[in-house]
Amino acid sequence: VGGRQALNYEYILPEGIDNKKLYDSHLLKQTTDPEENNLYPFVWLNTDGNLFMFANNRSILLSPKTNKVIKEFPPLPGGARNYPGSASSALLPIRLYVKNPPVIPADVLICGGARQDAYFRADRLKLYDAALNDCARLSINGKMPAWKIENMPMPRVMSDAVVLPNGEVLIINGAKHGASGWGLAKDPNFSPLLYTPNKPIGKRFKELAASTIPRMYHSIAIALPDGKVLIGGSNTNDGYRYDVEYPTELRIEKFSPPYLDPALANMRPKIVNTDTPKQIKYGQMFNVKIELKQANVAKENVMVTMLAPPFTTHAVSMNMRLLLLGISDVKKENGDFHQIQAVAPPSGNVAPPGYYLLYAVYNGVPSVGEWIQIL
Repeated sequence: VGGRQALNYEYILPEGIDNKKLYDSHLLKQTTDPEENNLYPFVWLNTDGNLFMFANNRSILLSPKTNKVIKEFPPLPGGARNYPGSASSALLPIRLYVKNPPVIPADVLICGGARQDAYFRADRLKLYDAALNDCARLSINGKMPAWKIENMPMPRVMSDAVVLPNGEVLIINGAKHGASGWGLAKDPNFSPLLYTPNKPIGKRFKELAASTIPRMYHSIAIALPDGKVLIGGSNTNDGYRYDVEYPTELRIEKFSPPYLDPALANMRPKIVNTDTPKQIKYGQMFNVKIELKQANVAKENVMVTMLAPPFTTHAVSMNMRLLLLGISDVKKENGDFHQIQAVAPPSGNVAPPGYYLLYAVYNGVPSVGEWIQIL
């Protein structure tokens, strides 16, 4: 979707078939401005098979079957949210049940960004304005969708949002002033934030341990199978430069979220991969066998989640998706072993076919992920 002077979109067809058609995007035409502010738009697959598309400060629901706009959402006020006013975005974890409702809810989160003219002011005037510090959430399948806005503890542009295997969201990297681009940001934001979606507004953010490495333009963050987050990149220079304010960064880091605190080690489940399937079909009931040294292992404090591996660039994590599966039963077996009876996602609209990382989660502490394929 989109690109510089490319106000259109296209589809990747099955292997061996060339794509020869572009579709004009009225959304991109309507949201481009002198600073652009609509490059790297956010695109999320809704649970009904339609596409949520967000550019600059506006969003739509688009049918990939008819290429018609099904719904226009209210504008998001406050500034620009796409490159160079780069915010970060996530499709929040999708809650599934043994029997799902006809309409499965889906929420989109957009955090940070920059004022509409931030690129111009940084590039031409060398004025680095404060980034946006708001975080907006939209229930895209609601009857009357409206953005619900709350404030982060600090401003952020060019951040990365990472959905963690336990359903929390890590907001990391970026800067407190300026915009995306070569040398257009100042004041690195070293402090990650943890966003807990099911807490009430005003209590969702928690500031975590800070890094010492600036992660500015061209940084990435991605969840790993062991529950840690890989952090890398940062190059605000047109080339490899080491004699500037923010040198080209070649070091990588691993960040451990709070659930990896050694004090919680005895709460960490271990999936018995020899007794857990490698492939599942839509709607299938299947068992996840875990080893867990806890007395109270019940449906109320156990989750089974499936995390789709994303492809990350320019504060956009394409394909990122976490499913909280329905659980019908948890049975204790001999010793510290338990069988969790879970239900696979109902359709490819909810979980596109492919490979996912499967996690068992006990009281917010995830296991190491195991690869599973849904067909």
